[in-house]
Amino acid sequence: MNTRFLETFLWVARLRSFSAAAERLNTTQASVSNRIATLERDLGVRLFDRDPRTVRLSSDGEKALARAEAIVRLTHEFREQIGDGHALRGAISIGTIDTVVYTWLPALLHRLKDRYPAVSLDLGVDTSLAVARQLGERQIDLALIVGPVHGPDLINLELMQLDYGWFAAPVLAQTGTRLELADLLAQPLIGYSKGSQPYHAIIRLLTTAGIEPDQVRIYNTNSLATIIRLAVSGAGIAAVPRAVVRDPVLRGELVELDVAAELAPMPLHAVYVQRPDNPLPAAIAAMAADVAVTFAASGPDGQPIG
Repeated sequence: MNTRFLETFLWVARLRSFSAAAERLNTTQASVSNRIATLERDLGVRLFDRDPRTVRLSSDGEKALARAEAIVRLTHEFREQIGDGHALRGAISIGTIDTVVYTWLPALLHRLKDRYPAVSLDLGVDTSLAVARQLGERQIDLALIVGPVHGPDLINLELMQLDYGWFAAPVLAQTGTRLELADLLAQPLIGYSKGSQPYHAIIRLLTTAGIEPDQVRIYNTNSLATIIRLAVSGAGIAAVPRAVVRDPVLRGELVELDVAAELAPMPLHAVYVQRPDNPLPAAIAAMAADVAVTFAASGPDGQPIG
């Protein structure tokens, strides 16, 4: 029995659409129909009940689903563990955030290229909220974001903790003294977009300090490059992960301020859907965890600490 036909069966069952399965498998609707018809002929049962609006599993299709998932999962695990990664072909779609792009994403992509040189990549960069939504709608296979994300069949793998700090251009920096949060407010605060976890963390700090957030100038943007550029130019004080401003700090373009009000660390997660027909998201999530740990253990110059 052709396992590709079983994979097609799983995708039609999951998406309840021949056309959607064809798009996901990068083939034609006619090809999907032929595969399902061949599978039904080989098994001697009808797997789907069809009508003009939707496709539903038949009673025999319901019985076949778990066994088909097991067969496809074992086939892919065998190929992944025993086979040569250089021979694996296909595509994976990954959604991530600027913070990952500015830190260890290049190292991950180098590993991905070395391990799976024939696998193509569709990479998108957006906010954690937007990427999580894309994953929930199954538009992407793997998310590398500030998490976790809760949902059916979602696997969350913690990668690292992001330590945040307050940074300013030397012209604005008050060095040699410990600052209170109120001391920063002569300048605008520059941070991530409204709705993000870092934004809410700043609002909580202000509220805890008895400061009305609507009385504070906050510049919000979903672009990390914009945050860093504004901070370097002296437009305000940025609240960002220390890891993303290593280079500007080394160049003397930014200085970390000693502020009593500290932003709590935030966890980066790899999040993916547990699927029997594709082991790549789990394998690349594990690869990302190793890369992230290596990055976190390195010093400002990128060399291992110790």
